[in-house]
Amino acid sequence: MAGKRQREQPPVLETAYFDAEGNRTEDPARAVRGEVVERDPKARRTRRTWFLVEEVEIKWLPVSESAFLLWVLLALVLIWVLIGLAFGLI
Repeated sequence: MAGKRQREQPPVLETAYFDAEGNRTEDPARAVRGEVVERDPKARRTRRTWFLVEEVEIKWLPVSESAFLLWVLLALVLIWVLIGLAFGLI
C-alpha cells in the first residue's frame, strides 16, 4: 500500500555487566562497570556507551555524606523560615 509508512525498527541493545571482581554478571544491580552497545540495523551504525561506578570518599568532609546532606537540608529549611518571618508570611 502506497499510503502506509513502514515501521522503523528499533535499535538492538546488547549489554555486558561486570561485578567488582571483574566477572561477567546478568544482574544490573551487582554491576560496577559495563558496556551498552546500540546497533541500528537500518543505518548500519553502532553506538557504544561505557559506565563505571565507584565509591569516592570526600576527604575534606569530616562526617558521612548523608549526615552532611541532612545538615544542608536543615539549613535550607531554616533560611526558608527566616525569609518567611522577615516578609511576614508566617
